Amino acid sequence: MTFDRHRRLAAGFVAAALALGSLAASAEPAAGGTGLRLYVLDCGAIHVADTARYELRREEVETDLLSVPCYLVHHPRGLLVWDTGAVPDAEWQPTGRPLVHRLTLPDGQSRDITLTRSLGAQLHDIGVEPSAVRFLALSHYHYDHTANAGLFAGATWLVRRVEREAMFQPTPPGTTRPQTYAALRGAPVTLLERDEHDVFGDGSVMIKSAPGHTPGHQVLLVRLARTGAVLLSGDLYHFPQERTLGRFPVFEFDREQTRRSRADIDAYLQRTGAILWIQHDAIANDRLRKAPDYYD
Repeated sequence: MTFDRHRRLAAGFVAAALALGSLAASAEPAAGGTGLRLYVLDCGAIHVADTARYELRREEVETDLLSVPCYLVHHPRGLLVWDTGAVPDAEWQPTGRPLVHRLTLPDGQSRDITLTRSLGAQLHDIGVEPSAVRFLALSHYHYDHTANAGLFAGATWLVRRVEREAMFQPTPPGTTRPQTYAALRGAPVTLLERDEHDVFGDGSVMIKSAPGHTPGHQVLLVRLARTGAVLLSGDLYHFPQERTLGRFPVFEFDREQTRRSRADIDAYLQRTGAILWIQHDAIANDRLRKAPDYYD
């Protein structure tokens, strides 16, 4: 397949994001308004040194960057944070311009991550302090989704039992940074046992099980009044070409379980009419409006 063909495929994946961008409302403090809103926060971008980790050749992808978004859901019954970034706010100092941070994982692997603004500063801009967050949910336990989890240790953590057990076992998985979520050990917790969990009790924000990437991997559905339903992918996919070409990362916890989850989520998208936002898709994510703007 030619590079031009991949460019056309990538353009198809970002078309929905471009359309959604035009629907975003003007910003207002999350603590002050009413209605359901989804804020996209910029928590950096990972430089991928080897696309073979995703069963992809470099010429098959449009970029070697993976976006690292975080999300805030504003609901009349409270605030939900979904995923908390790759680098804790306490480990770097913003300069007002992008900087590359070298992160070393417990297994000795290193990652270069471009950062611009801290998560805390972005929340402050929309009138939210971490202590005001009612619920915390992580798509899964990998380091690039848990960095600032400790900021929300006062919130109720919505997590699959098998995921929590893996995170706090004596030797956690090598792609984790246990110190970033250690404070959650004593946090209020709701263990999710069903396939779907209705966060606010009205069907507008649903956490759905999608295991395979990790034992308790999950995705988030947000039904927005004007934008429509959006499904946040976690790491069901990283590059959109994983979806179009049927490729899988080599580091899946259970590849066959991921295959089944992908098929299940495709059916779920059909049933709900939701648009899939691949969280790590840097091209599509770049076109989304960022906080303090929002989708409603």
